[in-house]
Amino acid sequence: MKRALIIGCGGVAQVAIHKCCQNSEVFEEIMIASRTKSKCDKLKAELEGKTKTIIHTAQVDADNVEELVALIKLFQPKVVLNLALPYQDLTIMDACLETKTHYIDTANYEPLDTAKFEYKWQWEYKERFEKAGIMALLGSGFDPGVTSVFSAYALKHEFDEINYIDILDCNGGDHGYPFATNFNPEINIREVSANGSYWENGEWVETEPMEIKREYDFKGVGVKDMYLLHHEELESLAINMPGIKRIRFFMTFGQSYLTHLKCLENVGMTSIEPIEFEGKQIVPLQFLKAVLPDPASLGPRTVGKTNIGCIFRGKKDGKDKTYYLYNICDHQECYKEVGSQAISYTTGVPAMIGAMLVMNDTWTGKGVFNIEEFDPDPFMEALNKWGLPWEEDFNPVLVD
Repeated sequence: MKRALIIGCGGVAQVAIHKCCQNSEVFEEIMIASRTKSKCDKLKAELEGKTKTIIHTAQVDADNVEELVALIKLFQPKVVLNLALPYQDLTIMDACLETKTHYIDTANYEPLDTAKFEYKWQWEYKERFEKAGIMALLGSGFDPGVTSVFSAYALKHEFDEINYIDILDCNGGDHGYPFATNFNPEINIREVSANGSYWENGEWVETEPMEIKREYDFKGVGVKDMYLLHHEELESLAINMPGIKRIRFFMTFGQSYLTHLKCLENVGMTSIEPIEFEGKQIVPLQFLKAVLPDPASLGPRTVGKTNIGCIFRGKKDGKDKTYYLYNICDHQECYKEVGSQAISYTTGVPAMIGAMLVMNDTWTGKGVFNIEEFDPDPFMEALNKWGLPWEEDFNPVLVD
């Protein structure tokens, strides 16, 4: 049997699991494992009778390498798809090393006590994965993930060299709450409140949070304000895209979100430094996460669309060229299909696709790889097949 172990049962995991169950030829048998087994059991009950995929569930602490190793040895999957928290990447990678099992994730590791995310910790596993004869596929979400595959595809088919990449992430959805995050609140707020940065002429340029703002008219959404952030795919693309001069990442935010976030920052609620409260140590940001709406609950409330893609500038046959690859995703259509809004959908579908390409040996290797290091064509074909069709623009409006 072709088996995959899926760790996590949040919004993204639930989409990926739905998609695995639609793809029973590859995912003949899956195990859903989470700290809270009842969530896994509930999803299993919803899916059974609708899929040929055999579904198992288990309780596991993804911070505990011994528990992970025992579960992997029990189930014997070909791949472990990590859809838990980024803090848990390294423990899951350790368990995969010990059991010689392929590893896939959607977001890079970040330490629990430091609001900083980068690939260095996971890249340090390269030699150990090579010696174990297994592969780790990093960043098989949308950004990173699809945006990285878009870059590899553009280089393969449209350019001789790419000099500039602007990644634009627009969520035009409206969930009706005064303030809520569309994915894990703790991760989202840490990401947004950190310093921004971009890659230019071989070095990092750091900015204050939300310092650089641009306006862009997104197809299917309209004109939105977007802000420059640091994002992990900039790191790997800076290495893997020959001829690159600059890479930037922009994400859209509404004024209401920014105003609420600033107020929360001002009163200390976004801090990751523990404080004492009624004789206990608590982290303000983790408490805030507990009182905010669960992103998984936003599906039935969210209307509108996302538009995420990359604008490329470079050379083809000695001439300047621009090219825009993007996907538009409808929140309500996603909810009708899998019961989740488009933010979870646009990450969960690529997670399944990455796992599929490792499961069926389309992508093979020994070591630690970022997703743009593989042939983009099968991934691009799968996007069209599994719910994230892409569009092209050969004369896009550029970001200044």
